[in-house]
Amino acid sequence: MKTTLTSKFLALGFVALAGLGMGVSSVSADDNIHPISREDGSGTRGAFVELFEVFNKVKDKKVDAISKKAEITNSTAVMLTTVSKDENAIGYVSLGSLNKSVKAVQINGVEANAANVKSKKYPVSRPFNVVTLKDNALADDFLGFATSKEAQDIVTKAGYIPTDAKSFKPKNPEGKLVIAGSSSVTPLMEKLKEAYLKQNKKAKIEIQQSDSTTGVNATVQGIADIGMVSRELKESELSKGLKAKVLAIDGLAVIVNPKNALSSLKPEQVKAIFEGKTTKWSEVK
Repeated sequence: MKTTLTSKFLALGFVALAGLGMGVSSVSADDNIHPISREDGSGTRGAFVELFEVFNKVKDKKVDAISKKAEITNSTAVMLTTVSKDENAIGYVSLGSLNKSVKAVQINGVEANAANVKSKKYPVSRPFNVVTLKDNALADDFLGFATSKEAQDIVTKAGYIPTDAKSFKPKNPEGKLVIAGSSSVTPLMEKLKEAYLKQNKKAKIEIQQSDSTTGVNATVQGIADIGMVSRELKESELSKGLKAKVLAIDGLAVIVNPKNALSSLKPEQVKAIFEGKTTKWSEVK
């Protein structure tokens, strides 16, 4: 009799989990959710907060409301590693940075992929911006290439959406560029750098990975020639004389551990999880 009852209870448990949209996985419905966030200054965090409305309004200002209990990671790579090793973790990364170590959750039943971002079926996307302050012939030539028709294939193969672009007419000036900022933009920038240096042998390019705000500040201070920003520019940043250009469009993927059978979330569920209002998988309905 005990065996029969146990089997029945297990079966009921599986049905309950399936009803929660979680399916059957090694993640228990009673386990605490472990939200993983990027650090302050991260453009990916800024875009995530804005797109999922994870903020409070205080005197007409939007104040980041990510729970203080969320674990903080300081780069895309660390985010991916953290979620891949924690079966109860949930985080977010650039669509182009996704790999098989984690699983992207659908938003409103729509898969996170470049095609759905381009068609606007997937509701969570943001621009990859580059910023400059001073006139620089090499920076102009490199960015002319990076945003050209000739570079569109590189952008597409990297998993991003290229912008409408003109053909590139190289001038190949000599010199050195320092490009600093977002860890989300860095992988794409590395590919563009490699392609550009093949046709301009007189140039040197150094890429310094940090975060979007650091990239903006480094450009303003003259430490970097180009800043990488994985969010919209703030008015306070543009007022410093920065010139912004869209490098590509990126989707923002909400990720869980591959062993988590959760398949889809609504934006309001993501918001509740990262604000700390939903703390257990059993509450995800």
